[in-house]
Amino acid sequence: MAVLVPLAGLTVLAMVLLWPTGDRGAVQVGSPYTAAPGVTFDTGTVKMARMEDCPSAGPAQGSGGVAARQCLVAHTQPDRGGAEVPVEVTPEIAKSHGVKAGDRIRYLNLSGVTSTGSVYMFTDFVRTVPMVLLALLYAVVVIAVARWRGLRAIVGLGGAYAVLAVFVLPALVEGRPALPVALAGSAAITFGVLYFAHGFSARTSTALLGTLFGLGAIAALADWATGAAFLTGTGDENTYQLINGAGRLSVSGMITCGLVISGLGVLNDVTVTQSSAVWELHELAPHTSARSLFASAMRIGRDHIASTVYTIAFAYAGAALPVLILVMLYDQPLLDALTSGQLAEEVVRTLAGSIGLVLAVPVTTAVAVLIVKASTRAKDDWLPPAQGPRPAAGEDREAAAPAGVHERRRGHREAEAPGVPAR
Repeated sequence: MAVLVPLAGLTVLAMVLLWPTGDRGAVQVGSPYTAAPGVTFDTGTVKMARMEDCPSAGPAQGSGGVAARQCLVAHTQPDRGGAEVPVEVTPEIAKSHGVKAGDRIRYLNLSGVTSTGSVYMFTDFVRTVPMVLLALLYAVVVIAVARWRGLRAIVGLGGAYAVLAVFVLPALVEGRPALPVALAGSAAITFGVLYFAHGFSARTSTALLGTLFGLGAIAALADWATGAAFLTGTGDENTYQLINGAGRLSVSGMITCGLVISGLGVLNDVTVTQSSAVWELHELAPHTSARSLFASAMRIGRDHIASTVYTIAFAYAGAALPVLILVMLYDQPLLDALTSGQLAEEVVRTLAGSIGLVLAVPVTTAVAVLIVKASTRAKDDWLPPAQGPRPAAGEDREAAAPAGVHERRRGHREAEAPGVPAR
């Protein structure tokens, strides 16, 4: 508590000082979901999809011997009612996934501003039902296995996203220092999630200390690597849009903040598991020395480190799979590919997160051993002292018992078994 209480106070103070005011300044980014006057975004259900003459070609194409361009057209029943409308599907969607009868889609309705060419253009699929079903399945599985602790973890996850949405993202947009924002937001999430999901205990506090240490290590590495490795974020078109519309927004700071937050989840996983391992090992063998307890827990920690490092690497590889395929097709040397702008950020994120993870394991284990041994000694101090002197090695306990004890024992035995001679 002497360490955690000041850290909690410092986190609250940092959030108060860095709290966003709601003024986005000169950041102006046009939303692709904002329609012009007379244009609407509508939804509907596809009744039939087939290759036809593209409605966007208009009546001019196909006349005078000019072949009409073919494209996928989804005949869609609007949700608001009315006749079916021909929605022109973009070539990218037609090639990658396609559209078929029964799909729910969102399309751009240009009928109010034009009378020629295609007036209905595909924009996206409506994914509400499958995503809600998947989220419900996730909640049911977590709660069924982890019970109330799983429910608290899901609620804590919602609180973590609230911190990101209310504090971290608006603070970055307003140009607040990225590293303090990342540390304050991550620390607030860690305090809330760990104590809410696992309860107030010395075991949870130990995991919290290990997580905060790992976050500090990742933050230091991320701050150095962002500048040393020239991480500009220009390999992503979304970052390009932010750069063009940014006022006080620091793109390099945004990358630093992302590196810190990305390591938060795996840190919580490792530190909570490691703290629980120390407590369980101590419960099984409470008289084990601190050195042996630390060594046993670290054997578990090393296995966890190895598996978690794989988890981090494959998670980022899966997220960057299209980029990896492009890099492979470019036929670059391996070192050039890994240090290119497309992959450098993912590589740095993997390395920085893994280093913080590895450093957090021995720190968490050492703190857990110290606390569990100190609590054991405190309990032993409160136990009542043994009556009489301890018998020497090889001395009979009956003979070493204080005067009067033999008579009391003999009386108890006679009371329990009357008529049976006592030895």
